[in-house]
Formats: sequence, structure tokens, C-alpha cells
Amino acid sequence: MLDQLEAVEARFQEVEAQLQDPAIVSDPKRLRELAKLRAELEPVVLAFQGQKTLRKQLEEAEGILADKGQDPELRDMAQDEIPGLKKALAEGEERIKRLLVPRDPADAKNVILEVRAGTGGEEAALFAAELFRMYVRFAERRGFRVTVLDESEAEQGGLKEVVAEIQGEGAYSLFRFESGVHRVQRVPKTETQGRIHTSAATVAVMPEAEDVDIEIQQKDLRIDTFCSGGKGGQSVNTTYSAVRLTHLPTNTVVQCQDERSQIKNMAKAMTVLRSRLLQKAQEEADAAHAALRKSQVGSGDRSEKIRTYNFPQSRVTDHRVNVTSHQLDGFMQGQLEPILEPLRAAFEAERLQALEA
Repeated sequence: MLDQLEAVEARFQEVEAQLQDPAIVSDPKRLRELAKLRAELEPVVLAFQGQKTLRKQLEEAEGILADKGQDPELRDMAQDEIPGLKKALAEGEERIKRLLVPRDPADAKNVILEVRAGTGGEEAALFAAELFRMYVRFAERRGFRVTVLDESEAEQGGLKEVVAEIQGEGAYSLFRFESGVHRVQRVPKTETQGRIHTSAATVAVMPEAEDVDIEIQQKDLRIDTFCSGGKGGQSVNTTYSAVRLTHLPTNTVVQCQDERSQIKNMAKAMTVLRSRLLQKAQEEADAAHAALRKSQVGSGDRSEKIRTYNFPQSRVTDHRVNVTSHQLDGFMQGQLEPILEPLRAAFEAERLQALEA
């Protein structure tokens, strides 16, 4: 690991020098690339430098302790410092190991979020709407921007499905763990005898694809336009602003009717289509990948749950890490950290274990 850390430190110094080069400063694209690389390397370098300082302090303390001719008070101080220095070194080593785990390139990307009602009829649609509001609040707390691309409302005010784009640095790294079947247990508003019902909604999270990720040929597209439905003012049902795209080779269908402008809806639909095609490509490249969309959402059946929201007991349980929070109200307000942090820790531990294997 020492050789790897020294190589990272050398690369960091090289990047620092390049960032001072006038030729680089005048090239915005290259400047952004190097600034991003510097930001990725800096935490490792700072941690490594901190370890070197601690190791030097430990050597000095052990030298003082071993020197019988030293002042007794100074030797006592060194003896007291040594356990703390060793503990700090051990903790620093673990932190460096985590920092050295290769980052998923998708972590920094924006997110395409899809929430759909699963088993449970109208109650599932109501829960899907609540889940989506939960994610919107979480995103807003993190400073992300949420744009609804397409939605289909249910008769009782819930959502049959909603597709949204979440924009912000590191959005995918936070939302990636939400993919799967979310089960809810509660007494529906329509239940007259107070019986608890179990329903489900599915969530799919995809990193937003860029133009360079997926190339779509015009000949492979069928473009249909139609009148928008739902809310939207006078233009609804009067202009052909809504867009439906069909990718013929994969039969992937995407539609967007959020904007009044057909051009804007076309651009948003293309964003979703590229993301779905990128996801399909990833599935084909690695069928066992844990974030595969098909394995994420399954059939939407309650038995395939990754998380349970129990309203009568005010608790939420994530079954992947067996963690329960009894702050369901706060969780539904977008305070996902009590579940999110253990999930991230478990994910990092798995990646670290794979790296060491």
C-alpha cells in the first residue's frame, strides 16, 4: 500500500504543477478535468501526510521512552502519548484503505429516478406519491434540483408512476441504494374497520447518461407527438407538445409531457432514453451487478421488499443491512440518513473486501 500511496502523492504534485501552467489555465475543458482529479486525489494525499506525521511523532516518543538518560517526566509524557498515537495510526490506515477503493464513475452523475405503484391498488399509488415526495425533500436538503419528466396520476390522488431527473454533484452516490421494492404497512384511509394493509411501490435509480455514454442513431428512433394531459393550463390537450420516443432496436419507450414546448420535452425524453439504454448496456455487460434495474425492482410484489415502512409502529426497516429507525415521520420528510449511512458503510466495506481479496 505504501507504493500506491507514494504514487498517488506524486500524481497529486504533478496535477498541482499542471494547474499552474498557463496553457492549461487557458483550456477550460482540461482545467476542469485536472481540478476534478485534484479533488479526488487530495483526501488520500492529506491522509497519507497525516499518517507520516503521526508515525514520526510515534518514533520520537518511543525513542524518548527507550532513552534511560532522558528526564523522567519527559519519559512519562512519551509513555502516555504512545497509545493514542498508535490508535490514531490504526484509524488512519483504515481510512486510507477506504479512500483507496476505486470510485464508481457514475457516483458523481445526476440521477433518473422512477417511482411506480406496485401491489396494493390505490393504496400503493398513494404510497408511491409519498415516496416521491420523500425523495424530493431529501434532494432539496442536499441542494439538488428535481425536475419531473413524466407522471401518471391515480384516481385517488396518488401516482401510478413518476419519472424525474435529480441534478447535483454526487446525486447517484446517494440515491443508488433506493432501488428496489418498498413495502408499506398501515391502515388505509378507505379502511373502515381499522385493518392494516400491506402495499408496495417500486423504485429504480439510474445514473444519467451523457451524450458520450450512449450514441443513438436517428434511424433507430420513432418519434410520436401527442397532446399533453393533466395539469398545464390552456396548452393542455390543444397542442402536440408531448413527445414519445421508441428506440426500435430495444423497443424502449419513453415519453415526456412536463413542458409546454415540444423541443424541451424532446430533450428531456432523450435524456431519459439515453439513461435507460445505458442501464441496459450495463446489464448486458455484467448480469450479476447489484444495481441492475431488473433486479432492483423485480415484479413489484411485496415479498421482494428491500425496505418496510410500518406506520402504526412508526418504524422503517431496511432488510439489506437489518437496520431499523423509529423516526418514520422524519424519514418521510426526507431525513434518510439513519438508513442511508449504514447502507453506504456496508457498500464501502464490500468494495474494500473485494479489493483486498
